[in-house]
Amino acid sequence: MLSIIIVNYRSAALVLDCLHALYAAPGDHPFELFVVDNASGDDSERLVMSAFPQVKWIQMGYNSGFGRANNEGIRQSSGEAVLLLNSDTLPDAGTVGACYRRLMSSGHAGAGIQLLNRDGTPQISGNYIMKGGLNYLLPLPYLGNFIKNAGELAKVKKPHVPNATDTVEVDWINGAFLMVKKDAIHQAGLLDEDFFLYAEEPEWCSRLKKAGGLCIFGDLRMVHLQGETANQEFGSTGKGYYNLYDRKGLQIMLSTFVRIRKEFGTGWFLVMLFMYILEIPVFLIGVSVSRLLRGGRSRYSFTQFGGYCKNIGFVVGKSLTIIRNKPYFYKVL
Repeated sequence: MLSIIIVNYRSAALVLDCLHALYAAPGDHPFELFVVDNASGDDSERLVMSAFPQVKWIQMGYNSGFGRANNEGIRQSSGEAVLLLNSDTLPDAGTVGACYRRLMSSGHAGAGIQLLNRDGTPQISGNYIMKGGLNYLLPLPYLGNFIKNAGELAKVKKPHVPNATDTVEVDWINGAFLMVKKDAIHQAGLLDEDFFLYAEEPEWCSRLKKAGGLCIFGDLRMVHLQGETANQEFGSTGKGYYNLYDRKGLQIMLSTFVRIRKEFGTGWFLVMLFMYILEIPVFLIGVSVSRLLRGGRSRYSFTQFGGYCKNIGFVVGKSLTIIRNKPYFYKVL
């Protein structure tokens, strides 16, 4: 049997859409489904349970984030595999069942599928590890563009799978749809509960991969609305990891550095922190020149520059805590 876990935080409408899509057509494999609520403080439980009484509701009692909530679902699950499924997805039971059958008959520890935007274009679903987490330099406003262009000229392998169409081996899988064998979890351990949100799935996958390979079944596809709940709660906009300027950007940045320290060590943490600090004068010069030459058409603003400086200052203030690598809940929201 498969255990499906959906984390909810004030997103009942998304959860209902997700469940309606999942139960729209009968699947060919049984599953149990948990909704883990992070103390939403609204009528989420009533709305979901009245529409889907077969769901098992778990109340965390506080906003525990992604990792801790999923861990509680995993602890209470009885399936041979678990599926971490975002509430802002539109799955169907046939796709879920096909992924489960393939995973359980393979030697892989975990698998994902190809995620799609609402318009059918592909999202990044599978990724490759770059030493030290160097791919985290790409979101930097000006240094990132320079590094990206240099990498393209040098024909460096991209750190992600742009669009999987067949089974593709990867190093880590997007947490919007991450199916893992229970045996692999017993070997690798649960998600690291120091993380509140972001970067927890690549760190977890780095441990899961030691229990078996990870892959994307590219011919299996699902719509992922991407970032709807997080943007609402953080008061942010945009998708992916390229926003480093507001509270969501702070959580992304903080979690990124926690992952780098845990997975790659103190040396790489310090190297990456230096690069993020080096971005400050580069950012200021870039914005100033761009505003002077392009005026209102400049890609970045001084407001974004100020937000970036504030966020990196916060991370610097947490550096010793991160380096010590003792249990600590890195929560911004």
